[in-house]
Amino acid sequence: MNKQIKSKILLVGCGKMGSALLSGWLDQKIGGPNICVIEPQKSNLDTFLSHGVTLYNKLDDLELHYEPDLVLFAVKPQMMDEIIPAYKCFSGKSAFISIAAGKSITYFETKLGKHNAIIRAMPNTPAAVRRGITVACGNISVRKQVQETCIALLTAVGEVRWLDDENLIDAVTAISGSGPAYVFLLTETMLLAGMEAGLDRKLATELAVKTVAGSGEVLRQSSENISILRENVTSPGGTTEAALSVLMGKNGMQKLISKAVNKAIKRSKALDG
Repeated sequence: MNKQIKSKILLVGCGKMGSALLSGWLDQKIGGPNICVIEPQKSNLDTFLSHGVTLYNKLDDLELHYEPDLVLFAVKPQMMDEIIPAYKCFSGKSAFISIAAGKSITYFETKLGKHNAIIRAMPNTPAAVRRGITVACGNISVRKQVQETCIALLTAVGEVRWLDDENLIDAVTAISGSGPAYVFLLTETMLLAGMEAGLDRKLATELAVKTVAGSGEVLRQSSENISILRENVTSPGGTTEAALSVLMGKNGMQKLISKAVNKAIKRSKALDG
């Protein structure tokens, strides 16, 4: 399916997530000469040129009469107010996809026109290693072909789930969008605790990183309930049970993570405007 995509794609922004998407597309033989990228900071983007991708500094540099089938915005939500209005020139001609946290479909309809096909998607950083998961939703103007093309593009960097209820995207953002940072923080705190217990930094880092990565792979491959996996490591009266009595206590990890997720959801909602 991916190799059959012939859509002209305009990628606006090619930072970490934009680059991950672009790299995934090219690995799947999607695009190449059909992809144009607008990114003023071109460092480390030269490798894409060999695939036929065209790079531009700004919208005004595009060839006259250029009309993309899809415009994908991969810029920070704080930059949207400044960037988006100029792309109204493609209104009625292109479908629009945004991967910015917090910016609602209504926001883009207001800026670009309600009649346009607009998709809101939330990928996460494991997309860089093709292990991402993206959740997307669209307005009523998104037809089946546009939806299928969007899903194919996002599938190039991982799994994709489609939602009918946009109101759930803020929760998705807080869990999977921000989630990698929670895992990295857990790893960081584990290695620091190891150092406090007397391990040198190199060994503590290796133990923490390999443990988190290995446990993630077990999660990915296992069909067991997550609680069962935890219980399988926890011997009655053992060291793991002693540690979990702290992490699962009254003010333990569940309460802390729930509080963090709720704060992320509130921030996601606040970014819309």
